[in-house]
Amino acid sequence: MEHNTLKETVRQLSLPESYNLVFYTSKRGTPMPHYGKMQEIVSLLREILFPGYFGDSRISPENMEYYIGVQVDKVNQLLTEQIVCGLCFNCHPENENDLCTHCNSEASGISMRFIESLPKVRAMLAEDIRATFNGDPASKSFGEIIYCYPGIRAITNYRIAHELYLLNVPLLPRIITEMAHMDTGIDIHPGASIGSNFAIDHGTGVVIGETSVIGNNVKIYQGVTLGAKSFPLDEKGNPIKGIPRHPVVEDNVVIYAEATILGRITIGANSVIGGNVWITHDVSANTKLSMTKEQTT
Repeated sequence: MEHNTLKETVRQLSLPESYNLVFYTSKRGTPMPHYGKMQEIVSLLREILFPGYFGDSRISPENMEYYIGVQVDKVNQLLTEQIVCGLCFNCHPENENDLCTHCNSEASGISMRFIESLPKVRAMLAEDIRATFNGDPASKSFGEIIYCYPGIRAITNYRIAHELYLLNVPLLPRIITEMAHMDTGIDIHPGASIGSNFAIDHGTGVVIGETSVIGNNVKIYQGVTLGAKSFPLDEKGNPIKGIPRHPVVEDNVVIYAEATILGRITIGANSVIGGNVWITHDVSANTKLSMTKEQTT
């Protein structure tokens, strides 16, 4: 009886109509990006961006260049391999039998351009850490923020992923931000545009959508959502992808806990958005908005 049950279950799971929607096979035999290797890449990048905090704590100014060089070489090799997997995942050849060398050759150049961006990424993260320190009286040091704070962990993954997103790498940027999402509860889409001196305090439940634009010196608290209000449909009734549908938050804005801001609206510079508000309209610059009143200063 058990044998027949197992056999029938296997038969049903093997029917094309059962697995068509959830089955993946590369036409060229290239596997999906490997989650474990992506974790390794992010860990290596964390060591490069924050030397001494992660990885080998014995690093010193004397051996810094050697240590960074070894780690960068590892990242280049691993990332090139995973970019190939990502490109092939999104590749749709005209002739399924054609051999493809395009993805392999393109991946190497993309990896190098990404590595060239790392000094800029570190500089931006340093300003994010400074903004977090200056905005949180409970923080004791930059090191505490780098090593412990979930906001910086999520922002680090975002800034790494955003560079790959700008290089049009499929799938990998989303994998990287979802790693942080699972670890911290902070969900930042890699396509969002976020300026310098960005701080997330506490962070759990924060959602920042794909087409969000955030200026400089912005601070948000736990539970804040920068989301879409509606989804325009095409002639077949399917959501239109890629159109701007999330908020624009201008410079020097503070958004307090559980605020929900929806649609392609603008929160003007120097504004303060109170906790638990629901906003679907533009907010003028220099405005203080709470559940009970709206005040322009």
